[in-house]
Amino acid sequence: MTAEIICVGTELLLGDILNSNAQFLGQQLAELGIAHYYQTVVGDNRERLKQVIEIASQRSQLLIFTGGLGPTPDDLTVETIADFFGVPLIERPEIIEDIQQKFAQRGRTMSPSNRKQALIPQGAEILTNSIGSAPGIIWQPRSDKLTILTFPGVPTEMKQMWHEIAVPYLQSQGWCQGIIRSHTLRFWGIAESALAEKVSSYLNLTNPTVAPYANYGEVKLRISAQAESKEAAEQLITPIEQQLKEIAGIDCYGRDNDTLASVVGQLLQKNNSTLAVAESCTGGGLGQMITRVPGSSSYFRGGIIAYDNAVKTALLGVNPQDIEQWGAVSEIVAEQMALGVRSQLNTTWGLSITGIAGPDGGTETKPVGLVYIGLAGSEGPAQSFKFLFGSLRDREWIQRVSACSALDLLRRQLQSRSGK
Repeated sequence: MTAEIICVGTELLLGDILNSNAQFLGQQLAELGIAHYYQTVVGDNRERLKQVIEIASQRSQLLIFTGGLGPTPDDLTVETIADFFGVPLIERPEIIEDIQQKFAQRGRTMSPSNRKQALIPQGAEILTNSIGSAPGIIWQPRSDKLTILTFPGVPTEMKQMWHEIAVPYLQSQGWCQGIIRSHTLRFWGIAESALAEKVSSYLNLTNPTVAPYANYGEVKLRISAQAESKEAAEQLITPIEQQLKEIAGIDCYGRDNDTLASVVGQLLQKNNSTLAVAESCTGGGLGQMITRVPGSSSYFRGGIIAYDNAVKTALLGVNPQDIEQWGAVSEIVAEQMALGVRSQLNTTWGLSITGIAGPDGGTETKPVGLVYIGLAGSEGPAQSFKFLFGSLRDREWIQRVSACSALDLLRRQLQSRSGK
């Protein structure tokens, strides 16, 4: 038995709203062990939605709809589903009462248009919405050969309805055949193609499966296993995960929800170390990544955004003659920025970034995408590292990857010193 996700809303097609509902439902179906091979996004159009239903109902046995349950004329999911199967809509008084109570709790009066939300196909069950005004339905229009679930497009409402009602229902109906469990290994400093070559023999496994993908300079390996229980799936994943870590070595920085910032934070705490940053082209992006981690105040002292050269010289102690001779984007300036911020904020480590994020400002000798990262610690001289991220990348990409690369350089230093 297979499921299909159908997301309704013109705003999704136009890209005005990120389709996080499909991502959530896909993850949930995998955890429940329910296979699903198709996802569809369709606009608020009755005839096109009917075409989607016709195709989906022929190839899948569980259709999960999100969106189009509101009170406005373009909210037409339920009425279109009923029309497709030739079943009349019935007004359910308990839904009207529920909506009226929710409006009253907010000091408002229900609009007449909200009565539309009380219309559900004859024979369908109500999928209660404890937060919003739009209920969903649980319906088997063709006896037990097809099951339809509808949810509002609001993510918070949809998720609560899914957990409270949909999951217990699916479990009671025998939909959940074991589970699919996944873990993701995260890598920095190695290209996707290079990593794929290293682990090529693992990419043909069937259970568990291993799949690579990359985004914003980071490479990931997703390991997924299907089994009768979470524990059994974990037993399949664990040895493969360990083998992949051993092959990748230090290029593997974490797992699942780890970030470079969170891993660096753990290492700094382990070593009783502190950190300060000096940023030019990233404009505070590095500091933002670090402070997103809860508890970062225990090791992160702060940063200096030295965008103008005058700030580099006045606050960080960069030699103005070096800027004049070598330019602000240079090895020596990156080193002095790292040393300066470490000294100013009295920390164990100083980390700096200076570069050309574009789209303008590049030259033949210093193109857009050229970035220097400086690192100064309590032992040895300051170091600088040169990166060429490419002039075809946009400004946001260069800034983000620069900040991540800076964290990765510090991670490698900390891991080498701690023997990890």
